[in-house]
Amino acid sequence: MSKIGPMRGSLPSCPDVSPLTARSLGVALAALVALAPALPATAAAAPAGSAASGGTRSLPLVPLARQRALGAAPEQGLYRTGLARFALVGVVWDDPGRELHGRAHVRTRSAATGEWSGWQDIETHHAEHGADPGTAEGSARRLRGGTAPLWVGESDGVEVRVRAQEPAGAPGTRAGAARSPLPAGLRLELVDPGRDGGDGAATGASETEDAEVGEVAGAGTGAGGGGKTGDDAGAGGGTGDAGERLPASGPADDPPRTALDTEAAIAASGANADITAFGATEIPELDREATERELARLQGTTLDDPTRAKPYIGPRPAIVTRRGWGADESLRERGFVYTKTVKAAFVHHTASGNAYTCAQAPSVIRSIYRYHVKSMGWRDIGYNFLVDKCGTIYEGRAGGVAKAVLGAHTLGFNTNSTGIAVIGTYGSSRPSGSAVTAVARLTAWKLGLHGANPLGKTYLTSGGGNLYPKGKNVRLNVISGHRDGFATECPGKLLYAKLGAARSSAATYQGR
Repeated sequence: MSKIGPMRGSLPSCPDVSPLTARSLGVALAALVALAPALPATAAAAPAGSAASGGTRSLPLVPLARQRALGAAPEQGLYRTGLARFALVGVVWDDPGRELHGRAHVRTRSAATGEWSGWQDIETHHAEHGADPGTAEGSARRLRGGTAPLWVGESDGVEVRVRAQEPAGAPGTRAGAARSPLPAGLRLELVDPGRDGGDGAATGASETEDAEVGEVAGAGTGAGGGGKTGDDAGAGGGTGDAGERLPASGPADDPPRTALDTEAAIAASGANADITAFGATEIPELDREATERELARLQGTTLDDPTRAKPYIGPRPAIVTRRGWGADESLRERGFVYTKTVKAAFVHHTASGNAYTCAQAPSVIRSIYRYHVKSMGWRDIGYNFLVDKCGTIYEGRAGGVAKAVLGAHTLGFNTNSTGIAVIGTYGSSRPSGSAVTAVARLTAWKLGLHGANPLGKTYLTSGGGNLYPKGKNVRLNVISGHRDGFATECPGKLLYAKLGAARSSAATYQGR
């Protein structure tokens, strides 16, 4: 398994907080949010703030002149060069309840070579991800609709086209909406994941992929070519187009750094203090016996307790923490939200493309995190865990990997479940054997913490969605694909086809 080495940069510290004060603050916060009874005696205070910088540039799309002819399908887009560097793109719009009935595709210019990529499709059906309807997160005013994010690598130019597939007034167009069937407020989000302590931090990550990985490496492209659809516009910073949000040293909509960012970073590190050293960048793997002893301790008992049933739990795999992949804790909402237990695991793909190296995975995750929070308005990254194609497992939403953290991954079924996203797109590309094995190892441990059988079925109550109405009790596989709870292509048919093997392997890891 690939490992993440020590962070090259340190979290920026607050001048008013000494190491001793930071440690005391970490203990207090850990107690307040019930993260652990106390921090380990050997715990050291985490450096404050974030290990990685980054930014988001938001550009409004405009009607394309050639599409204004009578009877032509409405189309919006833009063409820009000379931009500040970015590595991930997505399209968002104002109404989070509105779907984009159409096609979005993009091409980008490499910041290294100046060459344009071929056209790539952006997955438009992303509404099935997110917080459940009626929850605090699912009802927030800042929410936006959005496509899946697409990883494009370091780029400084972009051309995007979004074309409607339905005429105005067709099913799916709300009464009183604008005449165009495209959602109002379409914007292109350009995300820079930052470069401090994240890029290349995955030391020892093997790029020698097994037989199943061979089809994963290439990025999907559509029709090549395509000329300019507008004039070259200015570089990053400055005035920009009307309605454009521009970054200075960081994104314009980011809050200023304060001492509270220190508290958020300490609390995030403390969320895992019940199972690993405070502020660790990686939670180490354990063998079966050590995992069973840890489970007994978390349950307040011992392995020698005669009243204790034999535990079915897989050995704990190594997990890169949020600090390990460079999460900027000042972006997300402070505090954590928990559900009662974990009865099921939903497997996803990020639909962000496969053109990333394993060493770039922390950057991809930071980009998705920023896109979920800053562009779509979620409280944190939606997934509880992420897995790259080399089989490295990453902590997702903050709150503690051993705890029942409420995610925003499967609309209608986030309660009492956990969400695991394999980084990539697996509709026509096969997932690597390493990734499938990582999903099996992770679910064997995570479900084992809560007594769930990977081969079994369970009942979850729907929070509302397009497959099951709110309140319906639904019988699902303990390891399900996203499409089992919502009508969607996720996690891609080729990853979905591997879930049977993942269930069997997870049960074996649990000793069943």
